[in-house]
Amino acid sequence: MTVIQHPIVFHLLGIPVRDTVVFTWITIGIIVLAVLLLKLMKPNLLEMILEMLIGVVDDAMDVDDLHPYIPLLGSLLVFVLVSNIISVVPILKSPTADINTTIALALIVVLSVHVFGIRKKGLWGYLKEFASPIVLFPIELIGQLSRTLSLSMRLFGNILSGDIIVAIVFSIIPSFLPITMIALSMVSGLLQAYVITTLAALFISSAVEINVEDLRIKAEKAASKKLKKMRKELANG
Repeated sequence: MTVIQHPIVFHLLGIPVRDTVVFTWITIGIIVLAVLLLKLMKPNLLEMILEMLIGVVDDAMDVDDLHPYIPLLGSLLVFVLVSNIISVVPILKSPTADINTTIALALIVVLSVHVFGIRKKGLWGYLKEFASPIVLFPIELIGQLSRTLSLSMRLFGNILSGDIIVAIVFSIIPSFLPITMIALSMVSGLLQAYVITTLAALFISSAVEINVEDLRIKAEKAASKKLKKMRKELANG
């Protein structure tokens, strides 16, 4: 079945390029073209879409400033959404129906979680929370691996199964039922894009969250040092 096959289309500098990569380029091109057209013709609609993306991220994250995370999470939501529903065009296939694409997206999310965490807390502060106590470090590594597999397999399985069902129904009953299945597949694609973006936002939010108890202890230590310094100055004065 062509839905689950990913043949080599051509070679680029000796590197085989499969159809998934080509459809990924097409997806990116569609997104860029749509944004440029909306910016020229319907800038208000583009602003509404941006506000909707910010709203989705804001609902999932408990942080003071969303701006550092909007480019990644907004791009993730738009790319996954278009990738999921692009297969409604008969000659195209969903890039996310290939396990390689979903694993790549999951790795981007997981690595971004650590990058944002280190940027927010510093390398030592983040590592100290990541493996606190140290005996939990192996469990944390297993958790990161399972998180990556979960993100990739969930998206891959849902999109691939939807494409297969639509293809089977089309081959058996080429009438109104396939149209209904396409609509359901598009709704499923929208939900999957929302789910992976929300999960990514939650992971990042947990990584950049500041431990309130640690802040209180640091503040108390700073106040104690300041008080001791003032007492010494008064005693010397």
